[in-house]
Amino acid sequence: MNRRLALIATSVVMLMAACKPGTPNQYIQPDQIEDILVDYHIAKSLAQRTGTSQEEGDYNQALYLEAVLAKHGVSKELFDSSLVYYYRRADRFDAIYKRVAARLEEQALGMGASEGEIGKYATLNANGDTANVWADRTMAVLMPQPPYNRWEFAIEADTTYHRGDALMLQFMSDYMMQGGLKGGMVYMAVEYNDTVIGNSRSFSASGLTQLQFPANEKRTVKAIRGYFYMADGGELTANVRLLFLNNVQLIRFHTIHEQDIQHEEDISHEGTNLPADSLARDSIGRRNDSTYVGSGAEPGNRHGLLPADSRAEPDRMVPRQRVPEER
Repeated sequence: MNRRLALIATSVVMLMAACKPGTPNQYIQPDQIEDILVDYHIAKSLAQRTGTSQEEGDYNQALYLEAVLAKHGVSKELFDSSLVYYYRRADRFDAIYKRVAARLEEQALGMGASEGEIGKYATLNANGDTANVWADRTMAVLMPQPPYNRWEFAIEADTTYHRGDALMLQFMSDYMMQGGLKGGMVYMAVEYNDTVIGNSRSFSASGLTQLQFPANEKRTVKAIRGYFYMADGGELTANVRLLFLNNVQLIRFHTIHEQDIQHEEDISHEGTNLPADSLARDSIGRRNDSTYVGSGAEPGNRHGLLPADSRAEPDRMVPRQRVPEER
């Protein structure tokens, strides 16, 4: 009896294995299309660096893609049809692209991060006055159909976050479209000790997107949550529509307060007979270096900040590093 049950169980397992869906031979197999997509992103990165204009960049991307397909012995028609096949099986394509993203991150390609705003913060870690606190994967692909049209993220603040921190979320995006409208959106909400502030931005072109949260003088960040989203544009179509996200960064900027500057001055003058404030004034009672704003350096400026002008507000905190303008 037990032997018969064992034979039946073995037969069921073999039957299930035989019925497991595979990729038809007329399409590129999963391992090969994974290799092609890795090379595709490398080629896109190179093309973006060599193009001096949008038109030249697009032309270079087409040339690099042809070179990638030639390397793998695949025609453009076969690549397009295989892409459609996997696109209609979103769960399989999502699994393939997660492996692609992992390989690219291991190779530390930077995906164009050596230049521009992305490159400025590419080497930062989670510590320091200016830090990259993004802890999730840095690459993803979105498709219009749920649940693959949404990528959520959440970050819990720790003791490295200070009162008055400014934040900037930035990333690179790239569309692969056979038709339809391009429509991406990013939303981020910052939870403080007594309120939640949210901000969003839509983007329909490839390139850099930034979402900024200015310094909040009286509050400390408790948590950060948000999501990336690709809209379907109200269209029901079988055309391939993919949104690639890469080089995702969340930059935190510490800020310095007036009382922190005074505290540093007090420490620096310990052991002297004169009060710290008297050393900070000239012979007619004017302060030499009491209030600073902006960034840069001047002789006698030990905080690396420029003297404040008449427009400065004495009670406002001052960024140690200026947050770049939002793009």
